[in-house]
Amino acid sequence: MAYFDAASSAPLHPVARQALQASLDEGWADPARLYKEGRRARLLLDAAREAAAEAVGCRADELVFTASGTRAVHSGIAGALAGRRRAGRHLIVSAVEHSSVLHSAEVFEADGGTVTQVAVDRAGAVTAEAYGEALRPETALACLQSANHEVGTRQPVAAVAGVCREAGVPLLVDAAQSLGWGRVEGDWSLLTASAHKWGGPSGVGLLVVRKGVRFAAQGPVDERESGRAPGFENIPAVVAAAASLRAVRSEAAEEAVRLRELTERIRARVPQLVPDVEVVGDPERRLPGIVTFSCLYVDGETLLHELDRAGFSVSSGSSCTSSTLTPSHVLKAMGVLSEGNVRVSLPLGAPEEDVERFLGVLPGAVAAVREKLGAPVPETVVSKDVLVVDARGKRCPIPVIELAKVIGDVPVGGTVRVLSDDEAARLDIPAWCEMRGQEYLGEEPADHGCAYVVRRIA
Repeated sequence: MAYFDAASSAPLHPVARQALQASLDEGWADPARLYKEGRRARLLLDAAREAAAEAVGCRADELVFTASGTRAVHSGIAGALAGRRRAGRHLIVSAVEHSSVLHSAEVFEADGGTVTQVAVDRAGAVTAEAYGEALRPETALACLQSANHEVGTRQPVAAVAGVCREAGVPLLVDAAQSLGWGRVEGDWSLLTASAHKWGGPSGVGLLVVRKGVRFAAQGPVDERESGRAPGFENIPAVVAAAASLRAVRSEAAEEAVRLRELTERIRARVPQLVPDVEVVGDPERRLPGIVTFSCLYVDGETLLHELDRAGFSVSSGSSCTSSTLTPSHVLKAMGVLSEGNVRVSLPLGAPEEDVERFLGVLPGAVAAVREKLGAPVPETVVSKDVLVVDARGKRCPIPVIELAKVIGDVPVGGTVRVLSDDEAARLDIPAWCEMRGQEYLGEEPADHGCAYVVRRIA
């Protein structure tokens, strides 16, 4: 089985396993106690903190260990907003942040705060100018991920941090996906990360708060971890997390070159091997091991099952793989195709032969899914130069399949109105038009759904 979902959770690094096993016998005592076992546990905790701080590029007393990366995000955002409450109650996030950031923003907004979402371009990147325009006198905090978890696009953190610093606004960086590859550049103020993203054990997060940043930890006061992460420290897991981060960093430069070549191979060959594919994300400014593409006329969940049966573990941002039937907020913000979406995220040491085997299996898997779906006979009504396709009650990718089959039935300049009650159609029909050189005219209200209007250009 080839595991190609490291962006969700990387396999446990051998160094993490060794450190975890070794520290189980040494790090079980309370590090706050003064007897021998407590002192031994404190030495392990302090050494792990020093190692993690060196990897991040901060002081050891600026870094605390949390129960998860999500907890680090929630605590970091809540503490920074509370610490700067007098400055104002305005928060800035990008439209493609991890759900932990967006959920924190929702809670803040429900509590009376205001939130600005900064849009991204079709590659998934923000601009420093957009963050500058979003800043207000009452802005308390800005958040920006260092690299996107779904498409791998790196964000211009240093430039955004400079704009925020000039305005006197702290920037929180979610570095979960990138910290294993290197330090986050720029004059950021807060940083979060998650150990299982770089091959450490799950259940360990990092929260860094730079000296001078106003911060008020929320919730009951706890004397551990500077009062910012309540609860007894899981010292064996913390030691394993710090040890694996150091080990991953030592091989990052060489491995980045190798994985980038493999993902470049996937980016170049998938469109050659499979028709009607859109490769998404920035082609250059991106993480080494992530490549994402979407296939027209494909049910994402069925495709993932086909690939699983062929021995490949991949993930998807397609609405077809979600119980909510809504596409990934990242793909939606980018305005790219969501149906048949596949994210390949290679772990450290991923063999070249597994990538070649994946490229050999993929065309047949996509073809099999398309054949299973078929192309149902659309219910159409032609009135002058307008063709109406009723795809209500049909889920992705059926509305787009039916649109593609009938677009040639209207003359150039004529229009097709696709009736659909599937939220994914709002994203996928415009994306199909972009790929196919047709003109998307927008949506109109319709009974039990919307009418998506497309003009035939080509």
